[in-house]
Amino acid sequence: MRRFDAHVRNCASCSADALARVQIKRTIQAAGRRYTPSAEFRKRMQQKIVAKPRRSFALGWTFAAAAVAVIVVGTLTSLYVGTRSGRDQVFSEIADLHVATLASSSPVDVISTDRHTVKPWFQGKIPFAFNLPELQNTEFSLLGGRMTYLEQTPGAHLIYDVRKHHISVFMFQERSLPAKLNESSPSPKQLTFNMETWTQGGLRYFVIGDASAADIDNLAKLFKAAS
Repeated sequence: MRRFDAHVRNCASCSADALARVQIKRTIQAAGRRYTPSAEFRKRMQQKIVAKPRRSFALGWTFAAAAVAVIVVGTLTSLYVGTRSGRDQVFSEIADLHVATLASSSPVDVISTDRHTVKPWFQGKIPFAFNLPELQNTEFSLLGGRMTYLEQTPGAHLIYDVRKHHISVFMFQERSLPAKLNESSPSPKQLTFNMETWTQGGLRYFVIGDASAADIDNLAKLFKAAS
């Protein structure tokens, strides 16, 4: 990933190709959600199962109980799978946003190492406020920030540097996210980046990059302390 990152930064052709592939992936994911079974369809299927004719009173109750058990298990399973799928979708989107930004010729809209310059830039552009950590006596440096969107949810995207590794910090309103996450939500194993996520003060934070897990954790701690 480090070699890929270094190459993409200096190759206009590959950076454009990487960005195009990310955009195609997101388009396919959006198209796939068009055919999710509706609640009305599920309700009709459940009614058909429960409405099966009963051959006898006792046997009918047995079948009815079995049908109810199947419906309950199926509903709980679908809820779990749906929640997990939605959670993984959010993680995948965050990784795509991180890669697309690194491949962009203009990764930040406000270029500054001063948090007192970057933070005010977001005022009026996103529907929430946030605090940035003090980086003095740390190995991290702020490169700048930009507006971003997760699905249709606006948020802030900050980029930090540590030992030539770029780390993205995303912030969104928790209640506006397309999938609900919790503190025990693990990041997908297929991600090639280290990532931490948590919620604080009504905001959902994502810290992601190819830096070490320790660096990701240290930057996350700085944000938690600042918030």
